[in-house]
Amino acid sequence: MNVLLLENIHTSAHEIFASGGVTVHTVAGALKEAELIERIRDVNVIGIRSKTRLTQAVLKEAKHLLAVGCFCIGTNQVDLEAAKKRGAAVFNAPFSNTRSVAEMVLGEIVMLSRQLGDRSREMHEGKWRKVSNGCFEVRGKTVGIVGYGHIGTQVGVLAEAFGLRVLIYDIATRLPIGNVRSTHTLEELLGASDFVTLHVPATAQTKGMIGPNEIAAMKKGSYLINASRGQVVQIDALANGLKNGQISGAALDVYPEEPETNSDGFVTDVRGLPNVVLTPHIGGSTEEAQEAIGREVATSLLRFLTGGSTVGAVNFPNVELPQGRGTHRVLNVHKNVPGVLRDINKIVSDHSANIHSQVLATDPSIGYLIMDLDQDVATDICRDMAALGTNISTRVVR
Repeated sequence: MNVLLLENIHTSAHEIFASGGVTVHTVAGALKEAELIERIRDVNVIGIRSKTRLTQAVLKEAKHLLAVGCFCIGTNQVDLEAAKKRGAAVFNAPFSNTRSVAEMVLGEIVMLSRQLGDRSREMHEGKWRKVSNGCFEVRGKTVGIVGYGHIGTQVGVLAEAFGLRVLIYDIATRLPIGNVRSTHTLEELLGASDFVTLHVPATAQTKGMIGPNEIAAMKKGSYLINASRGQVVQIDALANGLKNGQISGAALDVYPEEPETNSDGFVTDVRGLPNVVLTPHIGGSTEEAQEAIGREVATSLLRFLTGGSTVGAVNFPNVELPQGRGTHRVLNVHKNVPGVLRDINKIVSDHSANIHSQVLATDPSIGYLIMDLDQDVATDICRDMAALGTNISTRVVR
């Protein structure tokens, strides 16, 4: 297996691959599209973080690609449909940086409430400005959490420990933890919260969801925190809300446009405004989170390579099948059209093989089959399956 890891993925991932006898090649940073196309042609597995873009054009050249590992929460940097059509399963780390992001959000709540960012900057400039006007304790205040998933839930737990009241809004029905209370609408949450923190994915529904109307609906003098996705907040509307005093501060960790490297410049309409905390997309950038992410994603990838498990894949049907002793495993990805199983079963029958066990799962476009055979004819069956017009990819696991 040819595994390529980009963007300084934690050494814990290397250790997992090494335990499975897989050799890893690395590149320190992200690659531009042209260079990425050249490197990906012979790659079986590629691991990336948030800067690398696996576009349709890139994936079209990935002739031998089996899987993609996104060593982060988000997968919007990958064309998931193009990867699926190529037969490549995409895995991510939905849990591992949860605590790191949640702790940062609580820290920013305190920073904004006490204007600590401004005081620190002033001290570095040699200004001693001891003030209490506009500075508050967070105890007894209300934090509104938009998106009550893994991170939102952790933020709620920590916020209650700080003595904050917690409101949540989510388009899906969620079970509140502790004394958390759900709101029926986003507008209800915005109007009742002293702090609003966003924890939603990048979708068509969330793009620009915080705009002029939402800023106007926020409680006068409240604060906005976004550590989710940059496209969620309309920056010009946020800047106007800060300038006209509708909101008293903001903390942003993500932006609609982000520099590709640490050496690139950064521009935003809220830069230089008072009580605005800006961080360079570091919500999950802790040693603990990166180590856990490395292990989580690499483990999923290794299980897929060695046994075909797609549990945790974001673009494939999720299936797993324990392998029987002495069996021979074939993995098949095919177009989800009528007649595929008939053709596959005929191939197995023609080779006088017996199916020890199998599992098939489908989505609207593909089917994914794990088949264990009693006879050692997997290579021949794999060859004949690969010749079917409905085949996307077929391989033997030994």
